[in-house]
Amino acid sequence: MRQLFDSNTWQEIFQSISRNKVRTFLTMIGVFVGIYIYIGLSGASKGLDNGFEREFESVAMNSMFAWAQSTSIPYGGYKTGRQLQLKLSDVQTLQNRIPEIQYIAPRNARGVFGDTAATVVRGLKSGNYAIYGDYPVFTRIATKKIYDGGRFINDEDVEQSRKVCVIGERTQSELFEKDEDPIGGYIRLDNVYFQIVGVHKFTPGGGFESDGDIYIPFTTFKKLYNTGDDVSWLTIAAYDDADVVKVEEDVKTILKSIHRVDPKDERAFGSFNLGEIFNRIVGFANGLTFLSLIVGIATILAGVIGIGNILLISVKERTRELGVRRALGATPAEVRNQIIIESLFLTLLAGIIGVIVGALTLKGIDLATQGTDFPYTNPTVPIPYVIGALALMVVLGTLIGLIPAQRAVSIRPIDALREE
Repeated sequence: MRQLFDSNTWQEIFQSISRNKVRTFLTMIGVFVGIYIYIGLSGASKGLDNGFEREFESVAMNSMFAWAQSTSIPYGGYKTGRQLQLKLSDVQTLQNRIPEIQYIAPRNARGVFGDTAATVVRGLKSGNYAIYGDYPVFTRIATKKIYDGGRFINDEDVEQSRKVCVIGERTQSELFEKDEDPIGGYIRLDNVYFQIVGVHKFTPGGGFESDGDIYIPFTTFKKLYNTGDDVSWLTIAAYDDADVVKVEEDVKTILKSIHRVDPKDERAFGSFNLGEIFNRIVGFANGLTFLSLIVGIATILAGVIGIGNILLISVKERTRELGVRRALGATPAEVRNQIIIESLFLTLLAGIIGVIVGALTLKGIDLATQGTDFPYTNPTVPIPYVIGALALMVVLGTLIGLIPAQRAVSIRPIDALREE
């Protein structure tokens, strides 16, 4: 330990490096590239993970959507091509028979799937916007950010079929003056007056929703458009520990049973499993992190071996010098420690530079992707991971340094002095 803080030790190390600058630099590149790859890939995987969480932050991770289509197999006396229709009663049946379902929200919409959008009028201003009929439970699955002073649809709105609505921020800007408060005001929606109870801030996550959407109670939508108990689609959230893929299969199986569809008919009901996509993203990010670990360690190991090789060459070139030191009284431990310290210094120097350059690269990518639609944000590598990588380099640097150190110790002073 005392030798580590001896100025003579470091003077010899720097003299040795200065004699072989190019060779030392090229050898250190291996360790630098290894830690750089590790930091870069690990940070990139975390950035992608954070990016997708940001893009879908308003939607439950374990969620899915299901809707009715048409049959492709004749069954129970029905012909192929029968158009199916989800019903409100399906909601309670699914909730009772699939315990993994945490929340289920039936939804209706107008102006979304190719049909005509609703005409909304306020004074002399008008526009066409998508209208959604919802229950309050929908916000348990897809959070809606409501501006201060407003609220979303509540249970009383649904029970009493109130003519209230939540408008989008774009709807507000197009139908109201800049400094005008829309809360409590009225709009005419397909010739029916609705009172505004909230303004929602648009956040991506629903796939087809926008900043101009208008939400009204499900029961009010039913009366306004005479949809009865029909449901356009179901938004479902499973518990966090549930297998959302199995939940999707169970939902389709039960819906086929309810609507008398052949169990083998794969076209009768459509679905989109957001939870499965999240799991794939997480799996990809974890795989990228694992790949960075393997590639990084392999490259670091190759670089450390290169440092060991250059030290072996250095020991051979310094045979006479080492012999003189031994002849003047240097102990084998002092010679061995000298070589090991040099190995550690080169390894850690290359590693630290790799960490710094890797961090700067991640920051540059983060800045370049800000304000874009690319799902990438805040790429970071946990400090323990960085410390672990540096600790690994210390171990490898020490172990690889033992080889040239032992070679230096094995040199007999009398033989070294005869070396030309």
